[in-house]
Amino acid sequence: MLQVTKIFRFETAHAIHGYNGHCKNIHGHSYVLHVTVAMAGHNSGFIESPGFIIDFKDLKQYVNEKVISRFDHQLILSEAFIKANPTVAESENIHIWKVEPTAENILLHIRNELQQVFPPEVVLHKLTIFETSDSYAVWEKDS
Repeated sequence: MLQVTKIFRFETAHAIHGYNGHCKNIHGHSYVLHVTVAMAGHNSGFIESPGFIIDFKDLKQYVNEKVISRFDHQLILSEAFIKANPTVAESENIHIWKVEPTAENILLHIRNELQQVFPPEVVLHKLTIFETSDSYAVWEKDS
């Protein structure tokens, strides 16, 4: 299967409520997101003109609109965290989720957002988000 990937970077803070480790406190990460797309139904031969699965410029626009502009320099916390720490809710750049903002849930949120924007001939195939240089989560479309 032919695929293309574009890499994005953004800064986001979060905390994991109910976790008994360092991540229970508000802290930030320099996330690195790999977005991989494939062409729907394409399995042989060359791609007709203009020869792209998707123009990297268009892929960048979709991801910037749905992910980077919403997450960069933002704080993501769960409703449970806010309930236990109500003064934090006064922050200007806060997003409150029903679920804990783990790398896995952030990745699933990104998947849900991006699956809505690609043209029908482009399939979101794989997402990888690095929370640190050696810790990451992966989502891959089922075959």
